Amino acid sequence: MTIKRSSFLRNMAFGLSASFVLAACGGAGTETAEPTDGEPIAEETTEATEGGAGALTVATEPAFPPFEFQAEDGELQGFDIDLMNAIGETAGLEIQFESLPFDGIIPALQAGTVDAAISGMTITEERLETVDFSRPYIKAGLAIAVKEEDTDINGLADLEDKRIAVQIGTTGADQAAEVPGAEVSTFDSAPLALQELSNGNVDAVINDAPVTLDAIESGNIEGLKVVGELLTTEFYGIALPKDSENVEVINDALMTMMEDGTYAEIYQKWFGDEPPELPESAF
Repeated sequence: MTIKRSSFLRNMAFGLSASFVLAACGGAGTETAEPTDGEPIAEETTEATEGGAGALTVATEPAFPPFEFQAEDGELQGFDIDLMNAIGETAGLEIQFESLPFDGIIPALQAGTVDAAISGMTITEERLETVDFSRPYIKAGLAIAVKEEDTDINGLADLEDKRIAVQIGTTGADQAAEVPGAEVSTFDSAPLALQELSNGNVDAVINDAPVTLDAIESGNIEGLKVVGELLTTEFYGIALPKDSENVEVINDALMTMMEDGTYAEIYQKWFGDEPPELPESAF
């Protein structure tokens, strides 16, 4: 079965009952004001508070369209970028993006060099051991991409002993590692993995469905199709350091945006459909 982007999004909107193979992707400082005319020095914190004042340094890997990517002029664009900027406006926060490799994002959160991360990152129990997440903001899943002329691979079971490309550090990479006899190649980004498939150097790619479908239908990568059914339902979340006070700030902003239509407007812009109903927690 070949999956189309429109039908995939429609399925997401009404909930996924079938399983599909898809994968998904600091500390606050203080600033001291200079004294003026003998006035006492005042401290201004950059940490987000419930009052909404401050700034957040947000990590992202801009190689995961349509969620985050760089335009020709170098500007960051995508669903995640628009969503995070809207969260900033809603919560009264200044959002400062920092581009990082996907597999370097969680270490940066643990080290406190960034305050949050939005990068098509699936909420998993393993990741929850080291970072906290916001409430889910996207429902997704893993998909298998193959060459258009391939009629042998139609699902996960057909990948045994095959060559599979994945993005390093993703749930797609975890899924591929479980396929018996598979030769798994890892790449720094999903587009690079898909290009390897297009070039005929691997038999399949396991990757997040929305990203794969966007790459195929936009024409950025030619000669590919998505096969099979969703094996998993996954949720993306905004990652934060453990016990960060900003989890509540971000969740409150997301709830406000879901209620006032801001979230739906951003979702429509990037996916051309009504957003699905999302749970408050991934588990």
